[in-house]
Amino acid sequence: MTGVHNPSEERLLAYAAGTLSPPEAVVVAAHLAMRPQNDAWVRTLQALGGRLLDDLEPQALAEDALARVMARAETDAGEVLASTPLNDMAGLPEPLRRYALGPWRWLGPGMRARDVHAPRDGDCRVILLEIGPGRETPKHTHGGIELTCVIHGAYATETALFEPGDFEEADGEVLHQPRVVSPDPCLCVVALDGQIQLDGWLGKLMQPFIKL
Repeated sequence: MTGVHNPSEERLLAYAAGTLSPPEAVVVAAHLAMRPQNDAWVRTLQALGGRLLDDLEPQALAEDALARVMARAETDAGEVLASTPLNDMAGLPEPLRRYALGPWRWLGPGMRARDVHAPRDGDCRVILLEIGPGRETPKHTHGGIELTCVIHGAYATETALFEPGDFEEADGEVLHQPRVVSPDPCLCVVALDGQIQLDGWLGKLMQPFIKL
């Protein structure tokens, strides 16, 4: 259950090209801030892409997706950064510090979440999720994508261990039940599309009360 967990090559390539949705890009950026070796690889891809763009016509350059996403992110960051208390930023990767944070919301015993006011894409948004030591989420799958980067602590699924900087990609084909295995709470940044889908008859009873 050990090992380093990075975003897939396809997702890193999409990030470098600027074609990821803004919420996904925020979580990937947090991962890259914690894994400098991956960040260097992505910057190399972006530099290569920039050389190719030098050969394009000005009209094609105007359609560059990376420029559009970065411009949108910088605009949103400038609008919300001033309202974010500095002590809320302590310990977060730099890409998350540019966004305001909502209040903590209770999800269940030892579990809470807060919104990260980063750009949304439809129902896909960014949240911080904190789960206490020894706690586990209900077994669930997903209505859309779920990208998770561990900031502090560690959690385990049935097949893998995720520690600080590790990245998990999940969708409707993944059924799992993360459990915190670190002595301290596990804090993650998550890009979540829609709501998680709880498994089993008990999960169906609990579903109306679990809102991320």
